[in-house]
Amino acid sequence: MHAVRRAIVSALLLACTGLPGAAQARPQDTALRIVLPMLHPSAREHASYFPRLLQLALEKTAATDGPFEIVHYDRELTSPRQALEIKHGGVIDVMWDGTNRQRETDLLPIRISLLQELNDYRVFLIRRGDAARFAGIHSLEQLRRLKAGAGVNWPSTDILRANGLPVVTSIGYEYLFPMLRVGRFDYMPRGTQEAWSELQQHADDGFEVESTIFLHYRVPYYFFVSRTRPELAKRIERGLRIAQKDGSFDALFNTIPAFQRGMAEIAAKKRRVFELKVP
Repeated sequence: MHAVRRAIVSALLLACTGLPGAAQARPQDTALRIVLPMLHPSAREHASYFPRLLQLALEKTAATDGPFEIVHYDRELTSPRQALEIKHGGVIDVMWDGTNRQRETDLLPIRISLLQELNDYRVFLIRRGDAARFAGIHSLEQLRRLKAGAGVNWPSTDILRANGLPVVTSIGYEYLFPMLRVGRFDYMPRGTQEAWSELQQHADDGFEVESTIFLHYRVPYYFFVSRTRPELAKRIERGLRIAQKDGSFDALFNTIPAFQRGMAEIAAKKRRVFELKVP
């Protein structure tokens, strides 16, 4: 009887271990769940690049660090709110944005520039018909007579002001376009990866991309995680470096038309470049 009972128990255990998620699974085989900021359905194509790049980095390290799952938070969060949530272990785990001193104090940056040099060069979104006004500007001193428009919490806002450029701010990105249209400010500095797609989105608003000036200042675009999660930062960094080495980072980067357009504009070297100091 005991022999029969032992045989039955052994058979049941054997059957159980053959099921998905069986008790024999190692702790490291449990999927790492990463919550990212919401991507709005109307987000431009290049906005999806950042989750795809993060997924690529995690895939490159799956063999050594285990499986993962990426999900998006179901509500839209401003960039400052994203940083606050990560700092306090809130509803998201990773964000991406231009860096500044405060962000690097509060959060843990993964110091690999996600946009290469795209975010270091700014062109101007202006009102159609103002091109001649900007074509006559040949110095920062002349540019200081005009007003820029930017988000109140953008890293670039502090840089513009530190270089003596007047800035009119808005709490919301979407409000800047009507403000430019009605003349609240004269130009809106935009990354070379942003300007032309925004021009398409606002085709009926009477804007154009100014064609003679670059603002140049280095604001790397990083992934950020909580300072309490250095192991996650190391995994992401390791995966990104593997992707850089095997070419898959550049391959993904080059699939984004807006990035290709921006890199071509930089490579053309047809604009006057005004260098700004980063405080």
